[in-house]
Amino acid sequence: MTGKHEVVIVGGGAGGLELATRLGDRLGKKRRANITLIDASPSHLWKPLLYEVAAGSLDSYAERLEYLAQGHWHGFTFRLGRMDGLDRARQEVSVAPTFDEEGREIIPRRSFRYDTLVIAVGSVGNDFGVPGVKEHCIMLDTPEQAREFHRRHINACLRANTQSEPVAPGQLTVGIVGAGATGVELAAELHDTTRELSSYGMDQIEPDKSLKLLIVEASDRILPGLPPRLSAAAAERLAELGVEMHVRERIVEVRKNGMVTADGKHIPASMMVWSAGIKAPDFLKDIDGLETNRINQLVVRPTLQTTRDDTIFAFGDCAACPLPDGGGFVPPRAQAAHQQASMLVKSICRRFRGKSLPRYAYRDYGSLVALGRFSTVGNLMGGLTGGSIMIEGALARLVYWSLHKMHQVALHGWFKTALTAYAHFISTPTRARIKLH
Repeated sequence: MTGKHEVVIVGGGAGGLELATRLGDRLGKKRRANITLIDASPSHLWKPLLYEVAAGSLDSYAERLEYLAQGHWHGFTFRLGRMDGLDRARQEVSVAPTFDEEGREIIPRRSFRYDTLVIAVGSVGNDFGVPGVKEHCIMLDTPEQAREFHRRHINACLRANTQSEPVAPGQLTVGIVGAGATGVELAAELHDTTRELSSYGMDQIEPDKSLKLLIVEASDRILPGLPPRLSAAAAERLAELGVEMHVRERIVEVRKNGMVTADGKHIPASMMVWSAGIKAPDFLKDIDGLETNRINQLVVRPTLQTTRDDTIFAFGDCAACPLPDGGGFVPPRAQAAHQQASMLVKSICRRFRGKSLPRYAYRDYGSLVALGRFSTVGNLMGGLTGGSIMIEGALARLVYWSLHKMHQVALHGWFKTALTAYAHFISTPTRARIKLH
């Protein structure tokens, strides 16, 4: 026991790591509080980049950030492990043991005491209980899953390129369930990277004939959570790329060779990705009496404190935060997690001084969707534009690129981020544009 205020943050995603970094700089380095970050992975990768990892256009190992190093640089302590329990009476978080690849325990079960607990464990794919999803689909929740999809895709292309017989119809068919941003961006990126593979020597693969990309969406349009005009622009671009879109089709079963819709139609596919919805991790459901909703999100007040415990905060995808007008909840977007992390830095510092806490109000700055290497569509909203405008092409691509840079600035500052961007730029001519293994 140190006598210092113990701030424990569970989850090192975009919001959790930003919060730990800024609290470490403000409180940890000055020894005003102990800041501890707990995560099941030893390294961080910005989740919106996972579709690029899956398509092979991004090397996840080169882009990852080690939590231990970040903690050393910014005044917080990192602990490896997966939270699986909570004791509110004792104010302790329970962390499951960690095992190596051979099943040997390397870190025993532990518990961590807190004075302030912040839960930011993000979300995972929601299979809605559809039979066959877990057996035959890959979800893109983690870098490991994205790398697994890429490995399967590369192996399928290698097999098709070296076999003696022609590529069979459907042999290289990728079916994506869910036409949200992840599904749409993955389809467009796969279109580009497969053509790059062909140009690198896989000349037996004719991308326009051999590869088939299809998206299945239960709603009446792709990108149903975004403005209709943005959906229409994205659909037009995907059609130009040859992506087959099935809207108003709900998948009720997934089989080894494809998907079955509610009206009995079979949609063949040799590889399938499930991106049809999200939920908070299952361990959060009613954890030690905290209020949760039907997708396991912790229900919070506008201060981001949980409804039944003032010492516990939650934010990001794992939290259900009401919108000020009562018209639903804050959407699960990276911009929301970034805004909430910024507010929580102030909130926790004010809590130390016994002052009232600010209330979170979501600011929608728009949405952007990358549609391959050279195309992006989106809309900008709020004070920046005085309303809402739709943007496309180079401007949209620049804004999309800047979102990741802003995340890096929050973690490293402007100077280091600028150096990293410059180093990436000058090394581009010597690197393959796609990961070939």
